[in-house]
Amino acid sequence: MRKIAFDHINRAALSNAPLLLSRWLPDGRRLGHEWTARNPRRADRKPGSFRVNVLSGRWADFATGDRGRDLISLAAYLFTNDDQGEAARRLAEALEVSLYEK
Repeated sequence: MRKIAFDHINRAALSNAPLLLSRWLPDGRRLGHEWTARNPRRADRKPGSFRVNVLSGRWADFATGDRGRDLISLAAYLFTNDDQGEAARRLAEALEVSLYEK
């Protein structure tokens, strides 16, 4: 069984973090090293409590306690019902990088 190249995919995602975040969270904006937006998974009325660090990929919703350590976990949270493997596959495809370790 082949191993998913999570680290490689995350590095590629971080290189494209501002572009990815502007697509995933279009109502947000960059403030320093953070992308601040409304959380699309809940009835979030205004930006502020949902933030993503564009340098590390760490993200958190400070209102709910939901958080993750990288952009794959964010993609999983936003799009795949927390399925990290599927999120990695989608990101690898979008970024045109290998899904599997060599």
